[in-house]
Amino acid sequence: MTHYMKKIVVFGASSSKKSINKELSIYASNQFENAEIIILDLNDFEMPIFSEDKESKYGIPEKANKFYEILKSSNAIIISFAEHNGSYTAAFKNIFDWISRIGKIVWWDKPMLLLSTSDGEKGAKSVLNTAYNRISFNHKFEIPIFSLPNFSSNFNSKEGIIDTDLKKMFLKACEKLNSNLK
Repeated sequence: MTHYMKKIVVFGASSSKKSINKELSIYASNQFENAEIIILDLNDFEMPIFSEDKESKYGIPEKANKFYEILKSSNAIIISFAEHNGSYTAAFKNIFDWISRIGKIVWWDKPMLLLSTSDGEKGAKSVLNTAYNRISFNHKFEIPIFSLPNFSSNFNSKEGIIDTDLKKMFLKACEKLNSNLK
């Protein structure tokens, strides 16, 4: 009997080469069995800063189309948001702005898991709440969220999330995504 392999697109919404959000998103993707994991690096999708003037003069960049098609071909999406001054990183916001010009359904009503982390007490909750409010609007699935505060104290590359209570909340969010995939 052939099992259907889920294709999960994963990325940290950051352009940092050492992104803790990318690390958290990859860790989350490892919680899913029988899945093809597609890890994106926002640096591979660097484009001119979005403006209607640039769009009308040059059209939509090929990298935006590629990003959009990768999302479209997936079965699920996991994003971990870095927070810059209480909001999205410029790298993520620019990609989001460009792909939203391609089609109205940016996230393709895919099952999603939204995460955030930082080395602070709040774990980038401000941007996570902003992202959740925007992405969940008229979304087909309930979107689970999880924020990991104090990343350096609560996470290591061998064990993942160390704090027992935080790990339980994280796994519950992953289980919700998994149930949306069925």
